[in-house]
Amino acid sequence: AYRDYTEQIDESTNKEVDPVKERVKTFYKTNHTFQTYEFANATRDEFLKFNRKELTVWEAFDFLNQLVDDSDPDTDLDQFQHLLQTAEAIRKDGHPDWMVLTGLMHDLGKVLCLFDQPQWAVVGDTFPVGCAFSNKIVYSEYFDQHNPDAKDERYNTKLGVYKEGCGLRNVVMSWGHDEYLYHILKDYLPEEGLYMLRYHSFYAWHREGEYSYLMDDHDRAMLPSVKLFNPYDLYSKCPVKPDWEALKPYYVALVEKYLPKTLKF
Repeated sequence: AYRDYTEQIDESTNKEVDPVKERVKTFYKTNHTFQTYEFANATRDEFLKFNRKELTVWEAFDFLNQLVDDSDPDTDLDQFQHLLQTAEAIRKDGHPDWMVLTGLMHDLGKVLCLFDQPQWAVVGDTFPVGCAFSNKIVYSEYFDQHNPDAKDERYNTKLGVYKEGCGLRNVVMSWGHDEYLYHILKDYLPEEGLYMLRYHSFYAWHREGEYSYLMDDHDRAMLPSVKLFNPYDLYSKCPVKPDWEALKPYYVALVEKYLPKTLKF
């Protein structure tokens, strides 16, 4: 099952039997320890200067393929193959070409790892910071155990620093590839595609129904688009690689239709 976080503990060692699940659990312990309101704001300010690299989309994909995602229990394919599988599944179902491009691009923000960002600050599920952490976030117990915001009266109430109905665009999310890529591409895709990029890892919202009190009418209108996208991200993963040489002309033309020749990272 995809996103299966159930534990199988070896009683003799008191450790997880599955080394992949143990890796994922260790990842989330670190992520939930250090993703604070202060960290997310400071890191956002640092990386949204876009002063590190300027690359074509294809150079960026080559760059991305150096990464193995420690938060993902579901695939051993390289990053580009996952993105291509996602895009092809969307295309097969007859969705608009901008959504196909969204599928192709949706994890490109993980290049942050290659700018010396630790994986806990790039990948994994995202969540609001600056207010109470939902217990529907995967491994939520680590927040109370380790995250200083969970004990900070400014941030540990239901609304924290926010007002009810303020809108997700006014909420600081844990820093990661979703937010980063949203800002890179925000001038080039329709609003529905931008929500797919920005919130596809916000499972506590689009899967569990949490944080409704932070939403405004625009978020409610966009939520079906995020829900539509999510299965393509999860369930398009398979061990068979797409035939890139056959598909390449279509995707080269698609990128040229919507995106500039280079992107700043």
